[in-house]
Amino acid sequence: MARNFKDLTEREILALAISLEEEDGRVYADFADGLREAYPATAKLFDDMSVEESGHRASLFETYRTRFGEHIPLLRRQDVKGFVQKRPLWLMRPLKIADARKQAELMELETRRFYQKAMGQVTDAGIRKLLGDLEEIERKHQVAAEAMSENITPAEKSAEDVAQRRLFVLQIVQPGLAGLMDGSVSTLAPVFAAAFATKSSHDAFLVGLAASIGAGISMAFAEALSDDGSMTGRGRPMLRGAVTGLMTAAGGIGHTLPFLLTNFHAAFTAAVIIVALELAIIAWIRNRYMDTPLLSAAFQVVVGGVLVFAVGIWIGSS
Repeated sequence: MARNFKDLTEREILALAISLEEEDGRVYADFADGLREAYPATAKLFDDMSVEESGHRASLFETYRTRFGEHIPLLRRQDVKGFVQKRPLWLMRPLKIADARKQAELMELETRRFYQKAMGQVTDAGIRKLLGDLEEIERKHQVAAEAMSENITPAEKSAEDVAQRRLFVLQIVQPGLAGLMDGSVSTLAPVFAAAFATKSSHDAFLVGLAASIGAGISMAFAEALSDDGSMTGRGRPMLRGAVTGLMTAAGGIGHTLPFLLTNFHAAFTAAVIIVALELAIIAWIRNRYMDTPLLSAAFQVVVGGVLVFAVGIWIGSS
């Protein structure tokens, strides 16, 4: 059962401080490890913070040993009321730099408040002085954590921005683009085959809706189960699967919606226009995020789209 902070003895307060400093130091070390490959400059800052926390722990331990002996009771944040239980962001891979910086800011604020409260509860002058010194250091750490991005040189910031963009492309744009291409292109054949075979907007709409939703579900599972992202850096499988599935369904439903029109020829014309827009958007995304030359991207997408479109019309007309 969690204890009230006001009921802790000086011995227990020091034991809790030692535990907090050790935990914070290990969290910062994990942040550094998770960011080192993509964000080496920020990882270095977390390495330095981890070393400082180890120094704080050593100072607290020396004071504790002098005052209370060698044995330190096990007292952790979850054993005392009032502490916020942190999500284990430091275990996530890939680790988001913004999450790590925000967590560091909150950790320093919480530790500083702990020292402020602890100073009002201890009576030993030596312990009070140590806690006061550490509170001042944590105040500086809090300011440093809030301004962490400002402590990085322009060249390092530019490199981190490039890494951030690379992760965004890897984790969001690539699965989204794969889904959009699959939904926009693969559903052309069944939609237009049904349209030309039945000459019915309603039938074409039902076929397109079923094909779009089915393809979305299939692509979502395929992407989510492809890998867990731990080795490839592609992020959380559930997020990738959701992005891929939604974009696949959206790509197919886009040129299916015009068949809600009762006039078949008007619906067909509108669907063709939307297909052209979808292919243009895909080409733009490939140019914008995948560094594919615009003409080359447009050619590749249009050729694939036209082939599938032609197959659908050919089968529907036969």
